[in-house]
Amino acid sequence: MPDLIRIRRIGFVNAYLVTEDDGLTLVDTTVPRSTKAILAAAERAGAPIVRIALTHAHGDHIGSLDALAAALPDAEVIISAREARLLAKDKSLEPDEPRAKLRGSWPGARTQPTRTVHAGDRVGSLEVIAAPGHTPGQVAFLDTRDRTLICGDAFTTLGGVETTARLSWPFPLAAMATWHRPTAVETARRLLELQPARLGPGHGPVVESPGAAMEAAISRVRAEP
Repeated sequence: MPDLIRIRRIGFVNAYLVTEDDGLTLVDTTVPRSTKAILAAAERAGAPIVRIALTHAHGDHIGSLDALAAALPDAEVIISAREARLLAKDKSLEPDEPRAKLRGSWPGARTQPTRTVHAGDRVGSLEVIAAPGHTPGQVAFLDTRDRTLICGDAFTTLGGVETTARLSWPFPLAAMATWHRPTAVETARRLLELQPARLGPGHGPVVESPGAAMEAAISRVRAEP
């Protein structure tokens, strides 16, 4: 099984290092002032970070992007084409998108992506999976080698697996930042259909064999009036 290194900041915000033949892919950059911790984790892994892939543009996922891009000038910076607009602080909605309010922190970044991706594209061994709902252009990354799913904020696992389509304790913050909950539920269902072997969320521990817990989380949303 390929190595997946979880980097946890302020207790509940994750980034991941994914090992590849040419180095490491960093998924998300967590909160500001995390650069030293991320680079130290890469050094312990014994490989360079060659690409930075972002699930979405909320501040707790891009918080250290500018500092990392400055420290790693040769690294690719990758984000979905839709979310790239939000990274540039363009918060306008597409004509066919639900007219829901964009929630959460949108600080933007000076760093521009070197590559934008769509569903089905590959980032090293990771397949890009469309995962809108929490934000309009969120993506997940499925490791095609072992079916690890790094899901951004489609699910959280603090206190148990939950979707971000409903407020749940002990960690309601991600759901409070969700843009369109019906879309988030549909995304959760589609991610379950991928039959991931393990789930790496933006918030909470990695969960092995998460299918039953993901299904139960979706059922809880659907059971609400």
